[in-house]
Amino acid sequence: MKVVALVSGGKDSTYNMMKCVENGHEVVALAHAHPPEDAEKEELDSFLFQTVGSSAVRTISECMELPFYHKEISGTAVTQGLDYELTKGDETEDLFLLLSEVKEKHPDIGAVSVGAIFSSYQANRVQHVCDRLGIQMLAYLWHREQVELLQEMVDSGVEAILIKVASYGLGREDLGKTLRQMTPKLLTLSEKYGVHACGEGGEFESFTLDCPLFKKRIVIDESEVIVHSADDVAPVVYLRINKVHTEPK
Repeated sequence: MKVVALVSGGKDSTYNMMKCVENGHEVVALAHAHPPEDAEKEELDSFLFQTVGSSAVRTISECMELPFYHKEISGTAVTQGLDYELTKGDETEDLFLLLSEVKEKHPDIGAVSVGAIFSSYQANRVQHVCDRLGIQMLAYLWHREQVELLQEMVDSGVEAILIKVASYGLGREDLGKTLRQMTPKLLTLSEKYGVHACGEGGEFESFTLDCPLFKKRIVIDESEVIVHSADDVAPVVYLRINKVHTEPK
């Protein structure tokens, strides 16, 4: 089946693409929702989308040599319950318009790849959009045990770095470190304090620099640390990626 992949830039959306291919599907296009160009901060605190690292996501399409579709996020989380019904001004409608455009350009697409693990809020909204468009949702990471999944991602060749931290035990010193480097610390925090090993509690966000599906790898040339919330216990800090390039593998 031909698939459009929702890509945030993070490890989960990347690894779910890999699982789609492993299960015999063909990823033919990438889709991404991004903050407004004039937004003061890249972090929108969206309930549905990862927005940190958004400026560099287009580079993934270069690495995969696939068409890239994108849409500015104009809505907000108007309805915040787990279930969703069509709501004007909700960010879910931005997703619907984005995937509608992809479906129009690629009418043979039959499914959407989404890296949801435990967020019913996210999964229910993507499923709602898929139902309206008559396509399937492929979420191979759904309800996977997170410690096992984290190790599986690392072992499979997903090279991703932390670009946002928002949890007790994580700080700006962890930004830019790879999942492989961070795995021992994440497992310790998970065991001692219940931190979600894959960041499903919002503990961290990541950005993928390379994976087996990429024909090139991404190199970050310029970035800056942005303090989103200077909390003494769990500061929210992220990397704004200002300049990247790709290199042959």
